[in-house]
Amino acid sequence: MPKWLKITLKIAGALVGLIIILFIALTVYVNYNKQKVLAMITSELNKNINGTLTIGTIDPTLFKGFPGVSVELKDVVLKDNRWAEHHHTLLTAKDLEVSVNASALLKGEVVINKIDISNADIDLFTDSTGYSNTSIFKAKPKVEKDPKEKQTSSSTQIGRFSLNKVNFVVDDRHAYKLFKFAVNDIQGRMEYPTKGWNADIDLNTMANSFSFNTKKGSFMKNRLLKGHFDISYDDDSQVVNLAPNTLNIGDNPFTVGAQFNLKSPQTDFTINLKVDDILWNDAANLLAANITKSLKMFDLTKPIDVTCDLKGSFGGGGDPSIYVTAKVKDNILKTRGGTIENCSFKGIFSNNYINGKGLNDDNSVIKLYHFNGSYKDIPFTIDTAFINNLNTPVATGIFRSRFPVTKLNPVIGDESLKFTKGIVDLKLAYKADIVNFKFTKPFVTGNVDIKNADVEYLPRGLVFKNNSIALKFTDKDLYINNIRLQNGSSIVYMQGKVSNFLNLYYTDPQKILIVWQITSPQIRLGEFLGFLNNRQYESNTTGSGSGKKVSNAKITSQLNTAFDKGQAELHLRLSKVYYKKFLATDVNADILLADNTMKMRNVSLKSSGGSLNLSGLVLQGPTNNFAISTNIKNVNTSTFFASFNNFGLKDFTSDNLHGFLSARVDIKGGIKNTGDLVPKSIKGFAQVNLTDGALVNFAPIKSVGKFAFPFRDLDNITFGDLKARFDLDGDKIKIAPMQINSSVLNMDVEGTYSLSRGTNIALDVPLRNPKNDSKIADETERNKKRMKGIVLHILATDGDDGKIKIKWNKNHKKTKADDDDQKTDDTQQTPEPKQD
Repeated sequence: MPKWLKITLKIAGALVGLIIILFIALTVYVNYNKQKVLAMITSELNKNINGTLTIGTIDPTLFKGFPGVSVELKDVVLKDNRWAEHHHTLLTAKDLEVSVNASALLKGEVVINKIDISNADIDLFTDSTGYSNTSIFKAKPKVEKDPKEKQTSSSTQIGRFSLNKVNFVVDDRHAYKLFKFAVNDIQGRMEYPTKGWNADIDLNTMANSFSFNTKKGSFMKNRLLKGHFDISYDDDSQVVNLAPNTLNIGDNPFTVGAQFNLKSPQTDFTINLKVDDILWNDAANLLAANITKSLKMFDLTKPIDVTCDLKGSFGGGGDPSIYVTAKVKDNILKTRGGTIENCSFKGIFSNNYINGKGLNDDNSVIKLYHFNGSYKDIPFTIDTAFINNLNTPVATGIFRSRFPVTKLNPVIGDESLKFTKGIVDLKLAYKADIVNFKFTKPFVTGNVDIKNADVEYLPRGLVFKNNSIALKFTDKDLYINNIRLQNGSSIVYMQGKVSNFLNLYYTDPQKILIVWQITSPQIRLGEFLGFLNNRQYESNTTGSGSGKKVSNAKITSQLNTAFDKGQAELHLRLSKVYYKKFLATDVNADILLADNTMKMRNVSLKSSGGSLNLSGLVLQGPTNNFAISTNIKNVNTSTFFASFNNFGLKDFTSDNLHGFLSARVDIKGGIKNTGDLVPKSIKGFAQVNLTDGALVNFAPIKSVGKFAFPFRDLDNITFGDLKARFDLDGDKIKIAPMQINSSVLNMDVEGTYSLSRGTNIALDVPLRNPKNDSKIADETERNKKRMKGIVLHILATDGDDGKIKIKWNKNHKKTKADDDDQKTDDTQQTPEPKQD
């Protein structure tokens, strides 16, 4: 070994030995001068505080802080001067280890290189007046420094620090802030460049409270925080920067960065958080309770990407500014109104919707951009949706969709409408109160167009083909335009309006009144007889054994009520109307449909060469009761009788009667769901005036005339004006006394004609030839001679074969007297039917 190396090693060994001897000496010195050193440390620390620092004991730890001197302080208590008022101790530490610079200690100075705090409580308290126990630390006087002066260690610098099992609390009752951490372990290392300082910190702590506003609740409540921070501070800007780093908050890794401006009196801060693949509920649970409650009205089943920016101050009151973004793709969104699948959007939450209105729930908003999804297999898009004011959240946006109309079937249920073909194209602006949905109903404006649709109205068994509908929703009213309905060969065009539609639809659907303007080139009423049917599903809505699924969905219930109980005011202008053999043209009618009742007013039409005016009502039930008042003017009798199937008459048909009929008819009765009259149900009266009449091939007259008038033309009996009154009572038609003056014979007729059994008609027929009397110019004289001469008294009654039998009326005088006693007032009116 070279001599110079031996000498070098000896010198180094001597120096090391000397250092060890000095270190042991210092340790022995401290150990034997505990009280003196303790007094020095306490005195030095108390110089910079407005309060009291007490240390229970001090013990040196050999080699632990080498080459410095490490001491363990037990039972350290730090109180401010006003502790007796608030009783919040700034620091209570059972174990506090301080490593000090050895050489400085020999000079009578204390320079702290490291502090380890264990089993401690740190309580930074501010009362309601704004006083804080941190005022225990005296403000340092500003000293102008030479920029060229080399930065050296001082007592204000700490090289390393650690906290273990420390409860750290910031309780600011002036600003309503509360931060509580249960520190498991914090390890930090400090460096001091020319300006400021840098720190590396490893964190493992439980956040029991992170409340910027104790009235609203805590962020990250009861979440374990684990991660590494790179922190720097610049003396000039007085800003503390946390470089973005991974921080595990609970089970979710966040990238967290922050800035704290110490220059501002209230310490402004900005905290940025970013996380990929976090569940909606997990993200919502990290926010304050007031925000969490609102966000939990929704749920996304798949993870999402989230960023969150918090801006505020530790000194000021109220919430920080919160700005959250979320990216959602191909997710499933669950809401109180239903589940939306294939959901994608960009979402933003902010509690500063309108600048200047405060950072609070009332000024909060959720914005959803480019929202795409499908509801019950119905695809839709929303360009921008807003949910503002989280105290009473209201959603607004523009809803667009185009889809086959068959996709509406699962939405509206299986009780009202069933679509089999067609396209729906809609654009609706909506506004809906999310929380109070049951009390504040959604409102929409916009358009819904349905084209080329086939639909079945299930309760009535009606099928409509190739239909089109255009709905326009305004703030209050619903306009239904460009409707084309086709049922069989009937084509109907409709324009409608419902005033105050949405309000009534949700609150009182039976009060909905839709006003229709209806036109048609032709309608066959037989194709709409389903409206006379009772709603088919009603018989299946009770009992568990029906086997029919009854939907309890709110939309279906309201829709059924609106269809079945709502009112419709129809104004019809129809070119042609067919009903079995009946044809009417130029039909005008005003009809009100309400509560299973159809009221007809101002009905006018042309038929059989004449006109008809009508009013009345129909009451739906097991039997559809009706009451009708009709005025008929100058209709072709033969055609008119044929149109109505001879009104049920068997022996007197359209082939037997010619002429022009005018009449007033007031009747009530029943009509089946098939459109046929209920037998024996008709009651009322008919006052008839027949002009230019002819009785053609009427068998009862011919059977009598071939014996009594063998030389007269009984095949075609013409007569002048004929006036008659018929009282209808079930299957009985009572013929009021009337005179018939014809080309063949004259007769007086009265009695009862029965559609079943009970026909009893008295005919008084003079044998004199009316042709001879027609030469008498004086009408009075002609009437006197009308019944002169031989008069045949004939009685038409029921035969055994069911046909009318003609016989002599032997008791014609008695019959006539009895009939005179039973005559009724010709002006008797028929009462309207009562509803079942």
